[in-house]
Amino acid sequence: MIKSIKKNKLLYLMLVPGLIYFFIYKYIPMYGLIIAFKDYKPYLGILASDWVGLEHFIRLFQGTDFWIIFRNTLTLFGLQLVVFFPIPIILSLMLNEIRSNWYKRSVQTLIYIPHFMSWVVIVSISYVVLTLDGGIVNGLLEMMGFGPINFLMSSEWFHPMYIIQVIWREAGWGTIIFLAAISAVNIELYEAARMDGAGRLRQMWHITLPSIRSVIVVLLILKIGDVLELGFEHVYLLLNGSNREVGEIFDTYVYTAGLKQGQFSYATAVGFFKGIVGLILVMLANRLAKKFGEEGVY
Repeated sequence: MIKSIKKNKLLYLMLVPGLIYFFIYKYIPMYGLIIAFKDYKPYLGILASDWVGLEHFIRLFQGTDFWIIFRNTLTLFGLQLVVFFPIPIILSLMLNEIRSNWYKRSVQTLIYIPHFMSWVVIVSISYVVLTLDGGIVNGLLEMMGFGPINFLMSSEWFHPMYIIQVIWREAGWGTIIFLAAISAVNIELYEAARMDGAGRLRQMWHITLPSIRSVIVVLLILKIGDVLELGFEHVYLLLNGSNREVGEIFDTYVYTAGLKQGQFSYATAVGFFKGIVGLILVMLANRLAKKFGEEGVY
């Protein structure tokens, strides 16, 4: 072990910034989870606040809000898993079939750009396009003889609007890992397949996809671990009084209860619950992947 570290000391040195980051911003804050079991008072501090045990968790599970935000969170996660997750894979397979390098790089650049925009910009663009007051989409609908649709204030359109924005911003960026995995596939496999008369679709189905299956499984496991972690900013920017019943998730609920209402202990209990669920799902998904012969995450 020591010999290996000495031999690859420069590689291990590259890990130091990442380890420092995770230690400061991920592990040290875990100390604050104590307040999930206390009646935290800022003027008393964490240690001096009174213990209440599982009171905040009982309140969470017995409250009517819990089942609403749980349902909404699972619905949005299901959309990400079923609709969004396959799209970067499909895009990667399509990009891999492009033979013109300049055209391929141009397309990659165009689909990468939205990732570098903040959710504020993405939602603002959507607002300008979908608003009733001069929005392009409603203008086209009226030109075709249809009535205007209030996309921004409609609970029915919240889920489609959410997943379309996720696809627009993240699908291109998600292709990076899959394209890297595809580039490592042995070219001789494709040559042998062509000699056997396999076309591009058959090569894609029987060579490319099986070759990147382990990468897909690992990313799927990590995605399942984020089942309750959908991101605060995006959903919060889309929320309003008309769609809150279908759009409120754990992240926005923690913000409302913790920062707006000052219920720090209760909000911490909600966040703690999220973390435990994510950990359990990652372990279960990893075990399931190994049963099917995949490597898994660990």
